[in-house]
Amino acid sequence: MYKSLRVICVLTSLFAATAAHAEGWPSRLIKATIPFGAGSAADVVPRLVFERLAAELGQPIVIENRAGAGGALGSALVAKAEPDGYSILAQSSALAIAPAIFPSATFDVTRDLASVLMIGSSANVMIVPNARPWKTIQDFITDARAKPGSISFGSVGIGSAVHISTEKFRIAAGIEATHVPYRAGPEVIADIIGGRIDLYFCPLSTALPLIRDGQVRALVVSTAKRVADLPDVPTPVETGLKDADSAIWFGVFAPAKTPRDIVERLHAAGAKVLTDPAMQASLKKLGIEPMPMKPAEMDELVKRETAANLELIKAAGIKP
Repeated sequence: MYKSLRVICVLTSLFAATAAHAEGWPSRLIKATIPFGAGSAADVVPRLVFERLAAELGQPIVIENRAGAGGALGSALVAKAEPDGYSILAQSSALAIAPAIFPSATFDVTRDLASVLMIGSSANVMIVPNARPWKTIQDFITDARAKPGSISFGSVGIGSAVHISTEKFRIAAGIEATHVPYRAGPEVIADIIGGRIDLYFCPLSTALPLIRDGQVRALVVSTAKRVADLPDVPTPVETGLKDADSAIWFGVFAPAKTPRDIVERLHAAGAKVLTDPAMQASLKKLGIEPMPMKPAEMDELVKRETAANLELIKAAGIKP
């Protein structure tokens, strides 16, 4: 009996300490890790939100880019960080791809990270050089099927969200293509404009100015619905392809053992920032559509996509 009472007292003290800790959060700067290079969509989008989120929380948010291993390197750092609410992660849908590409990763996506805030989602756009003869996506597919292995496509790394978008489309279209991974988006863009590779499923925010300036040609968007900024560009379904659509999402995560009070407070502050009309307008300019979710719903999304990507990557034969 006395032993049971001691256990209860200890647990009560721990709960009280956690509550007190959460009550005083945040009392100092928060470190946000972005596991991709500066200037990419996965960097630009959360930076925009973190600037307003810092003001909402009353504490600065210091951002550090830790690129590498398709985002797994920086993600692992946050997964192993002290779960006190002062280390957060900005990730994209690449988070649900990493387990299949890097099975020896030092952290578990669904076990070691807690979802906090869904910023929104966006389409990727298949862009091709103006020098290529393809005027429509049907032209491209016909040509690619007639010349197996002649097509090359770029991405920002093996297992990146744009890589997976391309693989889903390639498999659905029944074409062969050579993957050319790059370190960062600007390098892929340079080679698309220069005609050194054939296609790139580019994030919408990056693709729009290139398309509007006539530097590249857009053939298809990756999402199930057409994009308002590109009303004449069809979707995979409209092209007759099934299971080829995909969207890239951007979200915020924390170490799994971060107190739920802190996770909920951070979520509430972020949700308030995202409902601000000025923020919505800024995100819309980047091609980001609202995707409101509670943390628990985000956790389920990550689990579903992680399982689905494992099957896709096996089918595509993708290896790091």
